[in-house]
Amino acid sequence: MADTKDGEETPVQQAAPVQQTIEPETLAPIYANFARVTGSPEELILDFGLSTQPYGNPPLPVKVSERIVLNYYTAKRLWAALGMSLQRHEQAFGVLETDINKRVLPAAQRPAK
Repeated sequence: MADTKDGEETPVQQAAPVQQTIEPETLAPIYANFARVTGSPEELILDFGLSTQPYGNPPLPVKVSERIVLNYYTAKRLWAALGMSLQRHEQAFGVLETDINKRVLPAAQRPAK
């Protein structure tokens, strides 16, 4: 309890405990430039992989290396967390353009080397 100016005690608010995570020593990060979302009425399935030709229609199939299965509640929390993270990134570094045609400069506009 904390004292106020008039001598009354008020309850002190405590910070919520931080959820700790335990990462196994064998945990290895992966890089993915391919993601596919499929699902059923009960769950979402996220497949991640590496495409050797990420633009256009690749001649080789993409090898999926990781699969995450989520219920819709967890998927919605992930969606919110990703949205907040992307919003902070764009505020710091500018808008992320996902249309490759808008990101690539025509040859005439490229800086000379």
